[in-house]
Amino acid sequence: MAEQARVETITGFSRRAFVATAAGFGRLAIMQSTPASGAIVNTDFSKLPPYGNGTIPAGIRSRQIANVNGMTVHILEAGYETAGRPAVLLLHGFPELAYSWRKVMTSLAAAGYHVIAPDQRGYGRTTGWDDSYDTDPDPFRILNMTRDAIGLVYALGHRSVAMVVGHDAGAPVASWSALIRPDIFRSITIMSSPFEGAPSLPFDTANGASLPRPAVTDDELDAELAKLNPPRKYYQNYQRTRGANEDMLHPPQGLHAFFRAYYYCKSADYKGNHPHALKARTADEMAQIPTYYVMEKGKGMAATVAPFMPPADYIANCKWLTEAEVDVYATEWGRTGFTGALQGYRVRRGSDPKSIAEMLTFSGRTIDVPSQYIAGNSDWNVYQTPGAVDKMRISACTQMVGFHLLDGAGHWVQQEQPEQVSALLVQFLRDYAKP
Repeated sequence: MAEQARVETITGFSRRAFVATAAGFGRLAIMQSTPASGAIVNTDFSKLPPYGNGTIPAGIRSRQIANVNGMTVHILEAGYETAGRPAVLLLHGFPELAYSWRKVMTSLAAAGYHVIAPDQRGYGRTTGWDDSYDTDPDPFRILNMTRDAIGLVYALGHRSVAMVVGHDAGAPVASWSALIRPDIFRSITIMSSPFEGAPSLPFDTANGASLPRPAVTDDELDAELAKLNPPRKYYQNYQRTRGANEDMLHPPQGLHAFFRAYYYCKSADYKGNHPHALKARTADEMAQIPTYYVMEKGKGMAATVAPFMPPADYIANCKWLTEAEVDVYATEWGRTGFTGALQGYRVRRGSDPKSIAEMLTFSGRTIDVPSQYIAGNSDWNVYQTPGAVDKMRISACTQMVGFHLLDGAGHWVQQEQPEQVSALLVQFLRDYAKP
């Protein structure tokens, strides 16, 4: 009862009041000068409520790890009591946090592992990154994010991890980590976002081979989507814009309601999700995807998800994401804003020339450690990049031993179906993880 009371009341405020207050502080910081904005990511976290506001399961602790590739990284950690355990590294997606792994961490720890879930660069209570839109985005490129993962593993006293798991925006970081450093990342579970593999360099052109046809860029796709009736746009282009942070941080419906609708519309509970493979990355094909991915051209994300707000009886009875758990996301994001997390959309996806040049270094390399793929059966992210799933299974991963689409789950698979995900992760470790 005392713990429940602490969830309900934080320093005398109701949860909703605390979220509103935290969001207000975030707005104040943003309206001030750039140096004040930078202070957001160097906050004295000892003055904040405990991470998770009392909703973290027993056996999981929260702490900061200093001197990790220029940052102090906040992690959730389970199975830490016993030295010498093999490690499992869990990398979250957007707009999530280390918190999104809370429901699977104790099962992995019970199976004998040291389970590590960081707030990634640009997210949550990890500090040391610049949160201004105009900052140099290089630290958010894939090779540096891989260095973030290696630095954290080493800082915690591990030379390797038995398994790295990446969900959504964490999936490419996990995938590139396993491709580049298989000696450290000994197996991988890819969740939601399929890994297409390293881009290909032109081959044998000196002997007459044709240059490969360039892939359709996000800008080219947007130009075609804009011709549809009604006009549409690709969400990753929206995520790269200067105004995306302000739109999502200060939505007219409030930040808590924004998160509730955003999580609902991408879940299996929203009955409008009927994902299927698309024939090509053309406007007509992509227009089959719901508006939270292929948006109406004139709307931001706040207006896009507002009509998806579920009814009060659903909210009251939602077991996989309670109101207290939504408050955790609203509180953390209300304090930090979205800009740091959105930097990844600017440099790690699409057709950014510098990122492509970086990845071309590994042309021809594959993920050769044991791998599996897990996603929700109602998750459109499986198919939003046409052909990516086939490339992952046929060529990018040479030892893919499992491909699982789980009923009763949409995009938030480890939160919607934690028991199924935990069982798959533990079994995969037992069967394929190397000591």
